[in-house]
Amino acid sequence: MTHISTTYYSVAEHLFAIESSNDALLSMLNNYEPFLVDSPQDNPLFILRIEQEGLLQEEQRGGYHHVFTDNSEEDMPRIEVYREARGKEGGWLMRVSQIASSPICCEIACNATFTEGILYIAKDYRDVRFCMDNALMLMFAFRTAPLMTLEMHAAVVVKPCLEANGERRTAKGEELGCLFLGHSGTGKSTHARQWLAAFPDVWLLNDDNPILRVMDNGEVRVYGSPWSGKTPCYKNAYARVGGIIKLSQAPFNEIQPLTLPQAYAYMLSSASGLKIDQQMADQLYNSIKHIITHVKCFHLNCLPNTEAAEVCYQAVKCKV
Repeated sequence: MTHISTTYYSVAEHLFAIESSNDALLSMLNNYEPFLVDSPQDNPLFILRIEQEGLLQEEQRGGYHHVFTDNSEEDMPRIEVYREARGKEGGWLMRVSQIASSPICCEIACNATFTEGILYIAKDYRDVRFCMDNALMLMFAFRTAPLMTLEMHAAVVVKPCLEANGERRTAKGEELGCLFLGHSGTGKSTHARQWLAAFPDVWLLNDDNPILRVMDNGEVRVYGSPWSGKTPCYKNAYARVGGIIKLSQAPFNEIQPLTLPQAYAYMLSSASGLKIDQQMADQLYNSIKHIITHVKCFHLNCLPNTEAAEVCYQAVKCKV
């Protein structure tokens, strides 16, 4: 009998599990170690099983029809989304390539509610961790969408909120997180580094894929995750959200509040989710609506310097 190992992780206080008969695969996931749960008390939201026997055969994909392909950026993964012909009861299939022009390296077959998934990895494909990371990011985003949770494309720094006299305005451990939104190459990571340079008490929570979650009491929190782009920043921590800032490169530093429609558009473009699916689109809308009506949102035109961080912080702290 084949031995199956199961490991449990908690991200943004959402529990999920990974199953594999190959313990060496699970040992690759060092970025998940801060999120490891030894003895879970609850059932996981979803379980992903990892298979390394190759991609699905063409006849196995025959029951799916293509609904969407995301290949908007040439240097980013291409994700093809398929749905079983049974409509709302049918499962999903995501086919992923490492960049837009490369061949498919893995497939994720999920049930209709994204509570169960199987990851198929192409034979001889070496970057297995890329496949596991993308499968888990997709399942996490889709499964938690009904739970007022958003997986964001953003960088996040955390800073204590201070009074004018320099005293803490929030209790120790209740720092405020600032999210920087923008397309790849906009300068999110650069701006986050400017905050680290400008303020000695600032720390980086996540550099690419933080999790926003609306708690039962309405508080909006930002959490670290095992996914952080090119910067290895995997912190199992959270902060209350103090501000959300859309970045644009400019020859000057200037910050302005966003209108609600502007904030909604920027948030939607930065959130992961199956926006082609009406039910999930409604779930994303509900989460974004709450967030932008409870958190101040800004547009920052900026240079890559510490003055930009100082301008941004002054605007955010005055609105908290």
